[in-house]
Amino acid sequence: MPETTRSSAPDDFAGRSPVSARSAAAARETADLEAFIASAGTFDAPDPDLNDFSFGNPHEMPLQGLVDALRRGAEPRSIDWFAYKASEDAPRAFLAESLSRELSLPFEPQDVALTAGAFGAIGLAFHLLTDPGDEVVIPVPGWFLYAPILRQAGAIPVEASLDPVTWDIDLDAIEAAITPRTRIVVVNSPHNPTGRVYGPEIWTRLAGLLERASARIGRRIFLLSDEPYRRIRFDGVDFASPAAHYPWTLIDYSYGKVLLAPGQRLGYLALSPLMPDSDRAALRAGAFSTQVSLGWTFPEAIMQHSVEALESVSIDVAEIEAKRDVLFESLTSWGYDLVRPEGTFYLWGAAPGGDSVAFAEWMRAKSVLILPGTLFHRPAHFRLSLTATRQMIERALPAFEAGARFGA
Repeated sequence: MPETTRSSAPDDFAGRSPVSARSAAAARETADLEAFIASAGTFDAPDPDLNDFSFGNPHEMPLQGLVDALRRGAEPRSIDWFAYKASEDAPRAFLAESLSRELSLPFEPQDVALTAGAFGAIGLAFHLLTDPGDEVVIPVPGWFLYAPILRQAGAIPVEASLDPVTWDIDLDAIEAAITPRTRIVVVNSPHNPTGRVYGPEIWTRLAGLLERASARIGRRIFLLSDEPYRRIRFDGVDFASPAAHYPWTLIDYSYGKVLLAPGQRLGYLALSPLMPDSDRAALRAGAFSTQVSLGWTFPEAIMQHSVEALESVSIDVAEIEAKRDVLFESLTSWGYDLVRPEGTFYLWGAAPGGDSVAFAEWMRAKSVLILPGTLFHRPAHFRLSLTATRQMIERALPAFEAGARFGA
C-alpha cells in the first residue's frame, strides 16, 4: 500500500473557510443551542441524580403501544417491505382521512407528504416555497430551529414578537415585518415555549392581514402552521387550525411529541384543501423532487408501515396536565411569574433576577436542568419541560423554592 502524507504545500486560500456561507449562517443561529447541549451533556448517558427539565425527551420507558407498532412494522410481509419509500399510498390515504375528521376539512391523499418528523416537514416547506433572499416571518419567542433551517435554505428569518404580556400573536408586529421579499409567515399553536393555544378569531384576522399584504406586495404570502403539539392540550381547550381560514396554509405535524419519542422520525406536511387548484397542484408536484434533492427526507419504511397503528397511541395528557398543575401552583406560590400553559408540555416564565443564563447555572449547581430563554431570544425568561418525571419534580421543588429569591 503506498505511503500517504499530509500535504505540506502552502494553501493559497488560507483564511477562507471551506464551510459554505449558508452553513456558517446556520451555525451562528445554533451557537447558543450547541453551547447549552455541550454544557448540559444532553447526548451523554443519563445522570440518575439530575432533574432534567430542559428538552422534551422521555425519562421513562417508551409507550408499549409504540413498541408494539414498531415491532409489527418491522415484520416483513412482502419482498419490497424495506424497499425505497417515498410518500407511500396507504399511509397518505389514511392520514388524509384522519386529518379530514380532525380538522373538518376535505384533505386528499395527494395533499399529504410524509416526512422525517416536523423537522423534515418544515424544511420541505421552506425549500418548496422560498428562493434565496426571500424572507420568512417567524414568532419570537418561538422554536429555536426555524432560523437555522431558513439560513441553510438561503432564506432570511425576520422576527415578529408575540405580545410580551399575554403572549398572544401580535398582528401589528407581523404586518410590520412583511416586506416585498416576504414569502411565508410561520405560526405555532399550541405554542412552544409559552403553551398558548390560539383560537379561530385570530386566524380570521390573520387571514385578512395576509390577503391584504399579498395584494400590496404583489406576490402570495403563504402561511406555515406548525402543529406538532396539536393533540397535547389541557383543560378541554379546543384546537383550531388556520388551514380552515387561510387557503394558502401548509400544516406540519410530528408524531414525536404525542408519542414522546423524538428519536423516531415521523411527520408530514399537508396542504390546506381550500388552496386554489393551480397552487395546490404545483405544490403537490414539487414536493417529491424537493424531498429527493434534500437527501431523500421521507420516513424510513418501518415508520411508514406503522402510521395507522401509531395514530391511536398517545402519552398520558392528563398526567402531563397534572404535572403542570403541581409545578405551576408551587412556583407561583413562591413568587414566580409564569404562563399557565393551555397545551404543549412546557412551562414558561420570567427568570428570577432577570438573567436566565445565570439562573440556569445556579439551578444546575443544585442538580436541576432548565432551558434559558436565550435560546428563544428572550434572555429574561426560562422554559421547563413537563416530560420530567414525578420523582424529578419532587426532588427539584426545594431548589425552585430557593431559586425564587435568586438575584434578590
